[in-house]
This record gives sequence, C-alpha cells and structure tokens, in this order.
Amino acid sequence: MAKEQQNSGYSSGGNIIPTPEEAATFQPQVVAEGGWEKCWEDGITPWDQGRATPLILHLLDSSSLPLGRTLVPGCGGGHDVVAMANPERFVVGLDISEKALKKPNESYGSSPKAKYFTFVKEDVFTWRPNERFDLIFDYVFFCAIEPEMRPAWAKSMYELLNPNGELITLMYPITNHDGGPPYKVDVTSYKDVLVPVGFKAVSIEENPDSIPTRKGKEMLGRWKKTN
Repeated sequence: MAKEQQNSGYSSGGNIIPTPEEAATFQPQVVAEGGWEKCWEDGITPWDQGRATPLILHLLDSSSLPLGRTLVPGCGGGHDVVAMANPERFVVGLDISEKALKKPNESYGSSPKAKYFTFVKEDVFTWRPNERFDLIFDYVFFCAIEPEMRPAWAKSMYELLNPNGELITLMYPITNHDGGPPYKVDVTSYKDVLVPVGFKAVSIEENPDSIPTRKGKEMLGRWKKTN
C-alpha cells in the first residue's frame, strides 16, 4: 500500500498536496505499519509542502514574526526552520524521526544561514533544553498526535516557552472528517488545552495564505502566557 501511495504523488516530491480528508484515508495505515520513520522512508509525507509555509513568508515580509530563540516541533523537511533563521532569530527544528531530519540536513546543511539554525532528534514531550524559547511555531504537529495527548502538548509548549514568548499555532485541519492522523481540530481544541495551563489567545483569525487544498480549513492563533 505504501508504494502505491508514493506513486500517487501524495508527497512533497510529487507536488500534489492532498486534502486532510484524503490524507486520513491512507496516513493512519502507514503510521501503524512503521511509525513516522516509515512515512519518510516511503515518501508518504502529505503534510510537507516542499517549501516554507506561505504564512511564515507573509509574517517575515510584514516583520510581524518575533525575534529570538525559536522552536519548530515536528519540523519535518525543515523548510520553515530555514526560512525563519537569521542573525536575530536562531531556530531549532525538532523531530523524533531520524529519516525526517536527514532530509533538511542534506538540503540545507551548506546553506549560508546554517549557523542560525540546527536540527535535533528529540521528543517534544520530554525534551527540556537549558534555554527556553521566545517563539514556538506549531503547524501539522498538533493534528498528528493522538487527541488524548493534546493536554501534554500544551504543557510542553508552556514549559518550553519563555515568560514573554509567543506561541503561534496554525490550526489545521478544521474539518469534520473521522480518524487520523491528521486528526480534525477546531479553535476550541486548542483553547481547551492551552487556557488551563496558562495561555491566553492574543488573536485568532482565518489564515489568508493557505494553499488551495487547505483554504478555509486553517485558523491562525497567537498565544501568550497569562503570567
């Protein structure tokens, strides 16, 4: 089945990004067969756009992306990590998959920006570095974890973020499909786990920069700690 999915172009390499409803028909079986490592091994990576997220480019162009030490959990191909990295914003891309991290290290290892980013193989639920972060960007990670793990995700976001830092969540997929990953989300899914641990929403709005298959299924949430 995995090879059939690869041939169908359901990966960044195929330049065809499926809808979340489509991805939920084949992604769960691949993950069940061999975890996220198998997804990368077989090229079944429907979440990977093959380039930086348009929203990130928009925030960079408008100078509305915070500076400082930045974390991208579930960074995958690392496109957002490299796009955000600069002398004033050191970016850490985190993933649990060795095969996932092999891709950005090969693609971007010789980048002129290389001294402004790094990729680490760690579990965001247990990893606690010596320095916390001024910015965390979460996209297609929240929807990939089992829904019952969402409170633990929120706790990790709180513990990894500096007191005055900002959590940016691109909420996706806002749909009514069954199963996953990707699992369906809505704004309440985030509020229900973030507010109890000490976050407040600074703004929640529709994402104006979605790719066609995700248009109308994404909301941009920006969060700060209440204390």
